Amino acid sequence: MDAAHPRRPLIVTDHPGLLDDLLRLAAAAAVEPVVAATPQQAGRDWRRAPLVVVGADLLARVADLQPDPHPNVVVADHVRAVLPGSPGWDAAGRVGARTVLSLPDDDHRLADLFADSARERSGTAPVVSVVGGRGGAGASLVAVALALAGRRARLDTVLVDADPLGGGLDLLVGGEHAEGGRWNALLAREGRMEWSALRAALPAVRGCALLTWDHGPAEPVPETAMRAVLTSAVRGAGLVVCDLPRAVDAGIEEALRRSTVVLLAVPADLHAVMAAHRLVPRLRRHTGDLRLVVRGACPDLPADTVAHALDLPLDGDLTAEPGLTRTLDRGDPPADRRDSPLAVFADAFLTRLLTPAGGPS
Repeated sequence: MDAAHPRRPLIVTDHPGLLDDLLRLAAAAAVEPVVAATPQQAGRDWRRAPLVVVGADLLARVADLQPDPHPNVVVADHVRAVLPGSPGWDAAGRVGARTVLSLPDDDHRLADLFADSARERSGTAPVVSVVGGRGGAGASLVAVALALAGRRARLDTVLVDADPLGGGLDLLVGGEHAEGGRWNALLAREGRMEWSALRAALPAVRGCALLTWDHGPAEPVPETAMRAVLTSAVRGAGLVVCDLPRAVDAGIEEALRRSTVVLLAVPADLHAVMAAHRLVPRLRRHTGDLRLVVRGACPDLPADTVAHALDLPLDGDLTAEPGLTRTLDRGDPPADRRDSPLAVFADAFLTRLLTPAGGPS
């Protein structure tokens, strides 16, 4: 980057009150943005800005110009007028917005985005979240497989167990006695945490950092704690894998919004497909990249039929894992052998995820 012309976030709005609020948040993050009062003025800085904040007042006009794709566009408004199904929602999709933020409720999130935009680094860690289409769908198995694939790829990997009613990922990876902090010590956290300090505080299991629960009763992760943990992890780690519950509360919404990809794990049976069908619309409200992983497809219900029924892109067609019950009973982690179907899928998925578009496969 040219040091004489640093990349600055771009604000696109002609609304005085909204502009004042956006400039206040940028100043709090020690960032000096570029301001465009018309969509045409925004064109000059659109591609080079690390962050683009489009005001709801100019959103439709910006969308009409069909701007170049940008990886970090958000929409800001004051009155939550940009809602699913509204014309503004369609316009937000056409400009490639990753989320819609309403001030002052989302002040903290936008201030974080401004602060992140000033960080000069090659990128942030991808966040891959896994959700089960129904209870017992195998989402935790897929999450563990992805984390172990990250270890094999020599990535600094963190595995986040966000399901307070699950059995605990520490049991799946043989780390129930590992020393280190759990969610219970982090539920009240807000603000910024250095990844090096958080990484050192977490249990290290099978070469991965693991954030899970103490044994016993557990509470849902608050939105502020989820934000603090994931913000820290994506800034310092190489890969973040989240095992999410089907119940979508504020903390899980935060994880979905921050996910690069969300994988929906669905067994190939009719009841599982019907349960997943009820969940898909809610997941779509909070993520821009939702994909399907089918487990145990058969001739009567092949994976592509499940994908068609759920209207999702099929990213994995997993055959049965040989000896899975015996593996779990021994306390060994699933997918730790490269020839297991889970490991084969996870290695291939990470290769696709980490290979730049148009790059070598």
